[in-house]
Amino acid sequence: MRIKICGITRPVDAEQALGLGADAVGCVFHLGSARAVSMGVARDISSAAAGSGTLVGLFVDPTAEQVEAVLESVPLDVLQFHGTENPEFCGQFARPYIKAVAMTADVDLAAVSQRYATAEALLLDSAHDGQFGGTGRRFDWSWVDHAVSKRTILAGGLNPDNVSAAIEQVGPSAVDVSSGVEREKGLKDPAKMRAFIEAAKWAMSEN
Repeated sequence: MRIKICGITRPVDAEQALGLGADAVGCVFHLGSARAVSMGVARDISSAAAGSGTLVGLFVDPTAEQVEAVLESVPLDVLQFHGTENPEFCGQFARPYIKAVAMTADVDLAAVSQRYATAEALLLDSAHDGQFGGTGRRFDWSWVDHAVSKRTILAGGLNPDNVSAAIEQVGPSAVDVSSGVEREKGLKDPAKMRAFIEAAKWAMSEN
């Protein structure tokens, strides 16, 4: 099981997250997000993460040209799509990709998993007010279909206090946190990251 810290906006936060035991860090390339980063900052974060963990780039309904422009400038390891992108779009960039799913009670995860069979994983996130991640609000974990839980990344409202229970109930392949380890929007708190990672690793060892 892997741990991802998303919404990284500073190289120091990437270094600290990976140094504390996270496996991956994420940069947001959606201009509508308060955590969006410029190409220059993303390159600095990439340098900070190099050799220490996986760098994920988050997009929301981009054009192919927009994704290619980022890839020409920033050596992303994995792409993460949070919009209505279809599997053909997601799979055209010669990178592993993650497809985010806005969770509601009527989402058929088995059908989504089949449609996005080429995805590295499905990232299960909260669906709130048209926002794409980073809401700090969780969804009902009972909505997760355990038949596909092993290819899911659990996100949405996770924090150091609830991540252990989330892992125990859902059994995902990874957990993803953004606002739950921040001291203010976009700025990560080392103590919260440490507590989150320790709690997640404890739950992994127990489950």
